[in-house]
Amino acid sequence: MSSATSSGGTGAPVIGLDLGGTKIAAALFGADGAVLARHTRPTPALEGATAVLDALAGAAATVDPGRLATALGIAAAGVVDPRTGVVTSATDSIRGWAGTALGAGLADRTGLPVACDNDVRATAGPELAALRARRTGHGPSSGAAGPDRPDHLEPGADGPDRVEPAAPGADGPDHVEPAAPGAGRGSPGADGPDRVTSGPDGPGRGSLLFAAVGTGVGGAIAVDGRMLHGAAGIAGHLGHLPSPEAAGLPCTCGATGHLEVIASGPGIVAHYERLAGCPVDRLETVAARAARGDAAAVRAITVGAAATGHVLGGLANALGPDRVVVGGGVPRIGPLYGDALTAAFAAELMPPLRRLRPEAPLFGADAAVLGAAALTTTLPLHHPGAAR
Repeated sequence: MSSATSSGGTGAPVIGLDLGGTKIAAALFGADGAVLARHTRPTPALEGATAVLDALAGAAATVDPGRLATALGIAAAGVVDPRTGVVTSATDSIRGWAGTALGAGLADRTGLPVACDNDVRATAGPELAALRARRTGHGPSSGAAGPDRPDHLEPGADGPDRVEPAAPGADGPDHVEPAAPGAGRGSPGADGPDRVTSGPDGPGRGSLLFAAVGTGVGGAIAVDGRMLHGAAGIAGHLGHLPSPEAAGLPCTCGATGHLEVIASGPGIVAHYERLAGCPVDRLETVAARAARGDAAAVRAITVGAAATGHVLGGLANALGPDRVVVGGGVPRIGPLYGDALTAAFAAELMPPLRRLRPEAPLFGADAAVLGAAALTTTLPLHHPGAAR
């Protein structure tokens, strides 16, 4: 096992990496949080973990040819334990990914200290930072940023393997206000990512429930300003909560009746196929048929949305979040989905939470690399050449 220490540094440039099953995105952030360059390339998912680690190191080198960065943060698919730096569980979307020593492997390849976490938790990091800032009156309000802004960064818009210097301007979309990489380095201290740094009534604290609904259902939970990681890094895997709507359906984890098998994009498609008795190519086709009044399509979408809403509403009662965020590709299919999710969510709430409603993410396509870079300020760092 590699040794890991808490983040320490001087606010120098850092690299953020986002690893998905099909694409690697990289960005180099300046000490002030501005994006200096960005890069994308395909994930060699079928070639195994060693090839993926090599590709990640290559992406880091490409985005930072001058070796300005002093640390690297990575948001990765799978269940990631940020303390050990190991992928403790993963699907087969990346061959042999489970058990990979992500922190140590990437540190040795890049020569940089590395902080790592699950991609959904990293994506939720900027949302939590914005919530903290908003509670102190210094952060963006809802809708301040997002994927619909025409000037928002879209990594990979210029195609794979292109490196693009960011446009200058501290107030532009390439500037990171919340969770700026390098800001507040070392604040977590020796106790690692779950350390509480101020009292429960401190001004910068907030609680967040974040769900990402796409090919799976992931999530992140922050309570009183602290992102929860849990044993083996498994905290936040909302897709593996039981759901009555999924009763009897087998889950990819080996259990049955989990939310993901009825509420994810593939889950909604499979539900439609069971109802309609015919195959369909993708979720967008189901959505188009629902818009034309196809009863099976409407039911598949609304059942999946309602299942998510019920689970999130119950969790809201248990956790008392200040904000609930639902992102991912599935909510983009339209208001039929969003309305059903919101209605089911609201129906579960206890009286003190009756005004709470799910919201869209504040940050768009760059949220994961933003959050990945910020991991270097909050999580243990895994150093190159450390004793294994």
